[in-house]
Amino acid sequence: MRFSMSERIGILTGGGDCPGLNAVIHAVVKAAAKRGWETLGFLDDYEGLLDLRYRSLDYHQMDGLLHLGGTILSATNKGRFAAKTGHGAVRKIPEEILDRTKRNITQLDLRALVCVGGDGSLTIAQQLFEHGVPVVGVPKTIDNDLGATVITFGFDSAVACATDALDRLRTTAESHNRVLVLEVMGRYAGWTRASRAAAT
Repeated sequence: MRFSMSERIGILTGGGDCPGLNAVIHAVVKAAAKRGWETLGFLDDYEGLLDLRYRSLDYHQMDGLLHLGGTILSATNKGRFAAKTGHGAVRKIPEEILDRTKRNITQLDLRALVCVGGDGSLTIAQQLFEHGVPVVGVPKTIDNDLGATVITFGFDSAVACATDALDRLRTTAESHNRVLVLEVMGRYAGWTRASRAAAT
């Protein structure tokens, strides 16, 4: 697909927040601006795309994003697009939701949609793609549980945080002659725990 100098693209951040989301937004807006393209940022994940809640992202206003946590576009783990119902189970998004989303993309004259998310968010992106929406998926998850990726952004920060917490708990446990248990995230994958254990 060829892009002209007046193209417009969209970006959204889905699922839970993790370090690096704002850096991705910054990079996408910067790359688009260098080509003369406009970037629309959709608020609250796919829900903003469905309800036409968005903001135009000006590259000159993105400078402070690189070290800012969270996401300036907001994100949600619930809504009308829920496509994951459990471990490995996928729910088909209703046809009317997909149709309305595609109409909105056409109405806004978007040539592509950048979807930044994990397993659930990219499952939604896949269904939109199969429905005829041009999609670019950016894998992010602190769980590092996405296929076809080696390390997702957000994972390294999760391991570092778990390492720091464990180091702090160790001295407390030794001081009081106790055994402490640290529970870390990972959903159905144990990469955070395994990577932390490997660092010991």
